[in-house]
Amino acid sequence: MTGRIVARYRKLVFFTWFLTLDLIMFGAFVRLTDSGLGCPDWPGCYGKITPVGASAHIEQALSSMPYGAVSFSKAWIEMVHRYVGSILGMLIIAIVYFSWRYRRELGHSLRLAVVTLVAVCVQGAFGAWTVTHQLMPLVVTSHLLGGMLLLALMTWLAAREKTHAPVSALAVRWRPWMICGLALLFIQIALGGWVSTNYAALACMDFPTCHGQWVPDMDFRNGYSLVRGLGVLPSGEMISQQALTAIHWVHRNFALLVFVYLGLLGWKMRTDPGLRGPAHLLLALLAAQLLTGLTTIFFQWPLLIAVLHNGGAAGLTLVCVTLLVRLARAKDRIPT
Repeated sequence: MTGRIVARYRKLVFFTWFLTLDLIMFGAFVRLTDSGLGCPDWPGCYGKITPVGASAHIEQALSSMPYGAVSFSKAWIEMVHRYVGSILGMLIIAIVYFSWRYRRELGHSLRLAVVTLVAVCVQGAFGAWTVTHQLMPLVVTSHLLGGMLLLALMTWLAAREKTHAPVSALAVRWRPWMICGLALLFIQIALGGWVSTNYAALACMDFPTCHGQWVPDMDFRNGYSLVRGLGVLPSGEMISQQALTAIHWVHRNFALLVFVYLGLLGWKMRTDPGLRGPAHLLLALLAAQLLTGLTTIFFQWPLLIAVLHNGGAAGLTLVCVTLLVRLARAKDRIPT
């Protein structure tokens, strides 16, 4: 009986983890296709459950603004994202129930599952605010970070259910370095989200210089003015090219720091049998992330590459969390 319960719980956790990763990728697709306001209200679409019921409103919006934020395709993209998000929330509720109902059989604390449930509720709130605040960059970037945090928590839940080769006790020395690496990664994801939500991906069209200069003319104060609407400054003026350049330049150069730091860390950890698999994956994802980032510039932000770049950030998050979970197990084995 206990074996069946544990097997069902693991299937539930792994499926929910996979759906979380898919939802982050699809969320990037929503953002990059400008579908975030495909249904400009929440939680429905013009008060209806599906865009089919809102067809009259969508037709009216299309006729008044043919190239605006609303269309049938964008409405469906946005609503499918919301539907999947709702399913994800229900699955996490099921994980909490399993964790509480069978806590003795599973041998896990309920705490992590409850934190994950709180995180998905907060994430749902940010999803609503993304629409009601008209794609305000700060809200959209926070929504992206919330998605990555949710993925990190789900990875934690999934990683502790997976067996692997033993991690040597000496490897515990890498744990604080990995925590620092994960923090740097989240800062870089926030910077990347700020680039995406401000449409600054093409602010620099050359590489490694920007506008032919290592340090181009930039406006950091307005570029990183947080409380403002999309494309405008707090004063109501349109955001300048210099501000967009600052946003892009900071993300590009901080990426170099993250690449070198995590690359060296992954190279060191690959020698431990229990860390070798995720360490090699970390190195591969860093290389892929560099490639998609450069391709985004040289090919002027193609949709598929931009989505893959977001997916690479998600992949790096889950690999770093997996390494942390394994390093924590190594710490638990150190004799006292």
